[in-house]
Amino acid sequence: PRGGRALVYPIYKGLYERRLPPGVPFGLRDRVPAYYKDFARTLDYLETRADFDRARVAYYGVSMSWTGPILAAVEPRIKTCVLLSGGIPRNRMPSQIDPISFAPRSRVPTLMINGRDDFIFPVECCQTPLFELLGTRAADKRHVLLDGGHLPPDRLAIMREVTAWLDRYLGPVTPFGR
Repeated sequence: PRGGRALVYPIYKGLYERRLPPGVPFGLRDRVPAYYKDFARTLDYLETRADFDRARVAYYGVSMSWTGPILAAVEPRIKTCVLLSGGIPRNRMPSQIDPISFAPRSRVPTLMINGRDDFIFPVECCQTPLFELLGTRAADKRHVLLDGGHLPPDRLAIMREVTAWLDRYLGPVTPFGR
């Protein structure tokens, strides 16, 4: 936001203050479509506001960012993706929400930033396969490995990469109203 971009953080069903009471079934197969609905509703709302440029929307996912290629494959309003600390999950996913099925259909420019020593999404088995499966042209995708584990601690390096990426694919920030 300090750089002139707006950050909108949807509170997805089942997370934070939208947690479900104990005993309410809400399996992973049901979560991703619910996340998409919440994400799409957020974009719908932003389209009603004059202070947002609906032509320049990026998806920024942290940790559970394996959902980014799924959303980008089905949501045409996403113009670019930034996936921080993501990869293909090591456990089997239901086919309806498996990023392996959606990544080849995700063709938006995508920046992946990961920790070199990520223990949740290791480079060889999780990060590299997702990056290679993306349907994005090779010139429009980038995989950055930083020192650290699941969430690389070098915030300045992350901010430099993300800012340069967004400037490249969404254009530089312009003063409001121009």
